[in-house]
Amino acid sequence: MLEIKNISKSLGGNSVLKHCSLKIEDGKVFGLVGVNGAGKSTLLRCIAGIFQVEEGEILIDGEPVYENEKIKKQILFISDDPYYPLNATLTSLKKFYQTFYDWNEERFQEFYKIFNLPLDKPINNFSKGMKRQVFILISLAIMPKYLILDESFDGLDPVMRLNFKRALMEILADGKMTVLISSHSLRECEEICDAFGILENGCIQTSGDLEALKNQVHKIQLGFKDEISKELFKDLDLLYFKKVSHIVTLVVRGDIEEIKQYLKLLNPILMDVLNVSFEELFIYEIMKKEGNFYE
Repeated sequence: MLEIKNISKSLGGNSVLKHCSLKIEDGKVFGLVGVNGAGKSTLLRCIAGIFQVEEGEILIDGEPVYENEKIKKQILFISDDPYYPLNATLTSLKKFYQTFYDWNEERFQEFYKIFNLPLDKPINNFSKGMKRQVFILISLAIMPKYLILDESFDGLDPVMRLNFKRALMEILADGKMTVLISSHSLRECEEICDAFGILENGCIQTSGDLEALKNQVHKIQLGFKDEISKELFKDLDLLYFKKVSHIVTLVVRGDIEEIKQYLKLLNPILMDVLNVSFEELFIYEIMKKEGNFYE
C-alpha cells in the first residue's frame, strides 16, 4: 500500500503541496487529476522519492520512500519529459535500466514487436511520440510494483494509445502492479482507472473508487409546465444547476431513487436521467468548490 501522510512541499519559495494525504491500495490504477499548476507533477516526484518533502511522510508497505534503495527499486517514474543520456539509443537505454531494475527480456521482445522502434538510432532524433513509446516499452519490460506515469498519453497517436492501454490491461490482470497516472485526458483515465484523486489547492480534495463516485452523481434534465425557482432544489446536494425557460438541468449527488422521489414532488412533465463522464465529474467538482455551479 502507498500512504501519503500530511505532506507539504515548496518549490522556489512557493508552497505547492499543503498537508496532502492519500492512500492507494495495491493493484489499483489510480488517476491523479487537477487543473494546470495544481501540483500533480510535484506530488508524483515526491512519491517516486525524487523530491524530499518538508513535512509528513510517504510510505510504501510501511517503509519511507525517500533515499530507500530497496523501495525505490520497486518504483519506476516516467515523467512528461523523460531523461536519457546524451546520444542514447534504445539499446543503450535498455542496458542502463537493466543496471537498476529486474528486467524481463521476453516481455521486452513481445512489446518491441508492437512498437517497432529503431534500436540503434539516437533517441534525441525521435519525435515526441516515439520518445514516449521508448519509455513505455522500458516500463512494460521492467513491470515495477509501482509504475508512475506523468502525462503518459501525451504525444501518442491513437493506435499507440490503444496498444499501450491494451498492454497495461494485460499486465495489470494479475494484480501485482499499481499504476499512478496523471493526465489531462480524463477520457483516457476513465477507460483504464478504477480509482482517482482530485488535487486542488495543494491537497487531495476528493478521492475514491471511480465507479462508486459515478454511481453517486447523476445528471438530470427536467421540464416544467410553468417557470420554476432554483430555491425549490436547495435541499439537494447540487454540483451544477442550469435553467433555460422551463427546462432545468442539474447534476446532483446522492441516491438516485431518493432524488427522483424528491423531484417528482415538483410535478415535472419531463424527467430524464443521463450518464455522467469522469471529465464532467471533475468539472462539476471544481465548479462547486469555486461557487460557480449555477448558470
